Amino acid sequence: MQQLKDIPLKQLVPGIMTRLVHGDKSTVSFVEIERGIKMPAHQHMHEQVTYILEGDLEMEIGGVVYTLTAGTVHVIPPNTLHSANALTDCRVIDFFSPSRDDYRF
Repeated sequence: MQQLKDIPLKQLVPGIMTRLVHGDKSTVSFVEIERGIKMPAHQHMHEQVTYILEGDLEMEIGGVVYTLTAGTVHVIPPNTLHSANALTDCRVIDFFSPSRDDYRF
């Protein structure tokens, strides 16, 4: 057991910081995104569930543009091309399955 505040912040890309919790089969990422930051289009083998705690995040997922706001949840299937644009400062929880071993840094 640990407090989220005690998990060190790590930079995913400039303007996007995260606290990561890894299980054997899943990863939870507590993400902070600065307004105006764009995550380029990418895809990965992991199913991703994104939950918006705070802010407005525009995401293009599988060719469809969504504006995700506080309280919104979206499932991104494995290998689906997606990108993000922070319209405001955002706090997001991303859940990945299987575990994001590439995030074990």
